[in-house]
Amino acid sequence: MRMKFYQAGVALAAMLAAAGTATAQGEFSGNVALSSDYVWRGVSQSNGDLAISGGFDYTNGMFYAGTWASSIDFDSDSDANVELDFYGGLAGELSNGISWDLGVIYYTYPDTEDDDLDFLEIKGALGYSFESGLSVGGEAYYDIDNKNLYLNATTGYSFTDAFSVDASLGNYQFDAGDDYTNWSLGGTYSALGFDFDLRYWDTDIDGSNLADERVVFTISRAM
Repeated sequence: MRMKFYQAGVALAAMLAAAGTATAQGEFSGNVALSSDYVWRGVSQSNGDLAISGGFDYTNGMFYAGTWASSIDFDSDSDANVELDFYGGLAGELSNGISWDLGVIYYTYPDTEDDDLDFLEIKGALGYSFESGLSVGGEAYYDIDNKNLYLNATTGYSFTDAFSVDASLGNYQFDAGDDYTNWSLGGTYSALGFDFDLRYWDTDIDGSNLADERVVFTISRAM
């Protein structure tokens, strides 16, 4: 675990140096959410039950950093009840309108003695939003500890400032095998300071109740 923290610290330090010295002009924000199920890359992380999550973010120019936590339930596979993530990176937009994001994410499970659950990913993403309201994007996540790769493509359309729909298609490639594909389709409506998200998830995994098709409803609020 100390080596993973060291790797994450080196990556974040390099990004901080590239971003320049942070000043008091940076912004802090927070978020909280209640979901009927915590689904990550098509697989339930809460055993199909309710999940409470929230986090804090800091942005300063191109640099961003934050932490996020959620209740989890891996059933009998682990005694972990909490996921705690730390992340940071650089993000911006090119002159042609293409957005970019380079970062690191460290996933930890602090209430369990199983250190093997913790892992570190590096992330790269590109996106573009058209004036019509259509947006497209692609993301790549590489787990440097386990040599796993996750690729994800997204598209969305904003009908109004308050209502949008989006879809995703992802593929998880494991160094040990058992790769799988997942997909989602959902819509988000914003009202009274809250975001209401209804989303369909499914995968091509056979024989796992946690990866079956499901509909997830989430209420979230930015602070």
